[in-house]
Amino acid sequence: MLDEVKPGGVYTTAETQKILRVSESTIKRLLKRGLIRANKIGGQYRILGKEILHLLSPAVEKKAVVSYQNFKRNVVRKINKW
Repeated sequence: MLDEVKPGGVYTTAETQKILRVSESTIKRLLKRGLIRANKIGGQYRILGKEILHLLSPAVEKKAVVSYQNFKRNVVRKINKW
């Protein structure tokens, strides 16, 4: 297993999956939604270490929490209207 993510390193989706401790489907979802930018080389994705580090940063986590709270608030409003 990888101990340290190097900003200039290049990682496969399998390596990224191990680093982030998420499932294969989650990695695919992150790539599809553009939360992790990657380059496709020979039919396989390659992810820069700086992209992994960006995803792990506290600022991104904070944005995700705010986004979730806004979504939850909107759902509760719609349910309460019923």
